Parts: sequence; structure tokens; C-alpha cells
Amino acid sequence: MSRRDRTIIVVDDNELIRISLRTILRQAGHVVVGEAKCGDTALEMIERHVPDLVCLDVNMPGRNGLEVLGEVRQRWPKVRVMMVTSQADRDSIQTMLAKGADDIILKPFNSARVVETITRAFKL
Repeated sequence: MSRRDRTIIVVDDNELIRISLRTILRQAGHVVVGEAKCGDTALEMIERHVPDLVCLDVNMPGRNGLEVLGEVRQRWPKVRVMMVTSQADRDSIQTMLAKGADDIILKPFNSARVVETITRAFKL
């Protein structure tokens, strides 16, 4: 599967984060098929597109990223999920991984780290 065939949905309530991730991913050759700023919209997009990967913020109004992650794991177990968060403490990281996150992108992030994390996820 080439990078152009890989589809990604970006979910974050912060528009600047969505724009940054979209730009980084597209420059790396990935296809961003949708963006959402809340968990409910994210689930609708995931159902519509069934992407290869979701970049998913943890803290959002309404349904948070961990709740969305749980539903993604139940309904679309093959969709890879990268949690995007500033919560770098050990307990938070362990919780995200235990709930099924494939990896974690820590905020603030840089292009190289995002590309490296996404590339690693597609090799799983």
C-alpha cells in the first residue's frame, strides 16, 4: 500500500492543530479524507470513510477521545488510532495504550515526529 492509498481522519477541537496535522500528513504523501472537531462527528466520518488511520485528540468537548477510541476498537478494529495529546504522564499514556491506541503523538509536536509515528503505525 503506497502512502497515496492510505486514508487518514484528523480529529481535534483546536482548528490550528487540525490544520497543522493535515498539512504535515499531506506533505508526507498521505490522504486526509476528513476532519472533525468532536467525537460524534469523528465517529460519523469514520463510519462513512473507514480510514486506515485516525489522529485522535484526547480532550474534546462532548465525547472525548478515549470514548471514541473504545468505539473505534469495537466497530472498526483494523483502523489504526494515534492519540494526540499533551498528557505525557505515565498513567495517561498507559491508559491510552491499554484502551487500544496504536501510538501517541505528544503536543507540541513537530513534522518529523508526526511522520515518524504515522510511518511506524503503518508498519504494524
